[in-house]
Amino acid sequence: MRAHVILLSMLIAATTPVLSQKKIEHLFYYYDHPDSYRSLVEHIDQISIVAPGAYSVDEDGVVWGSVDPRILKLAQAHHVGVMPLIANPGFDQEMLHKLLINDEARRRAINSLVGECKRYGYSGIQFDFENLNFNDRDAYSQFYTETAKALHKGGFLLSVAVVHRPEEYPGPTKYFKWMHTNWRAGYDLKALAQAGDFISVMTYSQHTRRTPPGPNAGLPWVQKNIEYFLRHVPSEKLSLGIPVASMHWYTIQDDELYHVNARSWSSSLAYNDALGMAERYDAEIVWLEDQGVPYTMFENGGLFEYIFFENAKTFERKLELVKKNRLRGFSVWVLGREDPAVWELLK
Repeated sequence: MRAHVILLSMLIAATTPVLSQKKIEHLFYYYDHPDSYRSLVEHIDQISIVAPGAYSVDEDGVVWGSVDPRILKLAQAHHVGVMPLIANPGFDQEMLHKLLINDEARRRAINSLVGECKRYGYSGIQFDFENLNFNDRDAYSQFYTETAKALHKGGFLLSVAVVHRPEEYPGPTKYFKWMHTNWRAGYDLKALAQAGDFISVMTYSQHTRRTPPGPNAGLPWVQKNIEYFLRHVPSEKLSLGIPVASMHWYTIQDDELYHVNARSWSSSLAYNDALGMAERYDAEIVWLEDQGVPYTMFENGGLFEYIFFENAKTFERKLELVKKNRLRGFSVWVLGREDPAVWELLK
């Protein structure tokens, strides 16, 4: 009898499909630079969607821009989706407001986007409108919903890049209040999730040129953002933003007319350039376990400069958060600035 039970179990196991984890979507942003193109060519088979910064729109709904035809040809040959970004140039808040409240301008922009998708065979479009005032929250959701309906009707996708937000409360200082009013609270996450196909949360720029030196995306802060977004967005519609560029903090001098101003500043560095700078100054690179990032500091003319790195190890830590929280996938900013070891990790 026991032998029959064992045999039956083996037969059931042999005929039952194995349930595997859903494949993680790999979205990589692309910018118009030889390093970005080289990385795309070399690693196209490890990318699900390439998202070039391509289109702009003005207050009248006039859309302009294009995607490098080499990208279209390469993506088509490797069955990779192309999802161009559309943005308000310079993240102009006033211009964006005028667009959002103008019915005819919105229709003009939507018609252009649908037409471009049909013309070039894009998989869809991603909205990257930033510096969005919280008073335009409903108008932005309306524009996004109208665009989603038109694109879906044509068989195309619509996604949106949303600025990070770790909690409902604006924060402890006036800086966070400004961030809340102009960069975070204008996105109605629930409405955007319902209307579109997915949200790419920009979980990077935790520290910027406006702040003291610090991680581009420390793990505790990233996890807080995930937890907040998952209160409003289904996990299958959330893509985690992962930075791959390192950040360098230093002092710059601005010459404006007859005034000389110096201030703290930061700019991004490709990973190999960041390593080269640390080597130049013989700087020790220290791993911050609580933040999941490495950093270094060194003296330059009596002033200290800082570099916070992003590399394959930091990427792996954030990829673990994608898996742990069962997210749709990740959205990497930006191709061409990454640690080459990232690609070995993704294999």
